[in-house]
Amino acid sequence: MTKRTSAKYKIDRRMGENIWGRPKSPVNRREYGPGQHGQRRKGKVSDFGLQLRAKQKLKGYYGDLTEKQFKRIFAEAARVKGDTGENLIGLLERRLDAVVYRAKFVPTVFAARQFVNHGHVTVNGQRVNIPSYRVKEGDVVEVRQKSKQLVSVLEAVQLPERDVPDYVEVDHNKMTATFTRTPTLGDVPYPVQMEPNLVIEYYAQN
Repeated sequence: MTKRTSAKYKIDRRMGENIWGRPKSPVNRREYGPGQHGQRRKGKVSDFGLQLRAKQKLKGYYGDLTEKQFKRIFAEAARVKGDTGENLIGLLERRLDAVVYRAKFVPTVFAARQFVNHGHVTVNGQRVNIPSYRVKEGDVVEVRQKSKQLVSVLEAVQLPERDVPDYVEVDHNKMTATFTRTPTLGDVPYPVQMEPNLVIEYYAQN
C-alpha cells in the first residue's frame, strides 16, 4: 500500500468519519479510531478539540495539506473582503488538484495531486504541473491527449459514488472541465459536514 493510500485511510480512522464518502473506507467497518486505544469511550470534546478536529478534517479532505499550506490559504481568505469561511472554501475549491478531482478525472484527491504533478493536465492549453495552482472562473482544464486513455482515468469517470458539482462543467468525451464559478460552502458536495466557522475560531485563538 502506498504512503498516500494509507494516509487516506488513516485520516478517515482518525476522524471517525468517511470524509470522502468512499465505499472502501475502513470507517464503514469500524467507526472507532486507530491503535490499541481506539475503542476507548470518548470523553466530552472541548471547544478547542472541536475546532482542531474541524481544521484537520478540512485540511485532510484536500489531500492532507501541510499546516503551512493551509495556514497560508486561511490567511488569504481572511484578507479578502466577505465571509472568511466562504472565502476559505472557495480558495480550496479553486486548487487545480481539487478541480481535477471534482471533474472525476481521477478517483481520489491524492491521485489528483499526483496526476497534476506528473504533467497530465493543461489549463487553457498550457501544461501545468502544480497541484496548488489556482484556477480562475472560465478556465478550461483538460487531460492531455496522451493521458486520456489511461486506465485510471477511464475508471474514475465511471465511478458511481460521486457526481460532478454544477460549478464545474465537464465533457468526459473530450476530457475537459470548465470552472464556471467559485462555489460557496453549500455548493460543495462534501460527504460529511465541514465547519469552516470552527476553523476560523481555531486560528483566532491560536
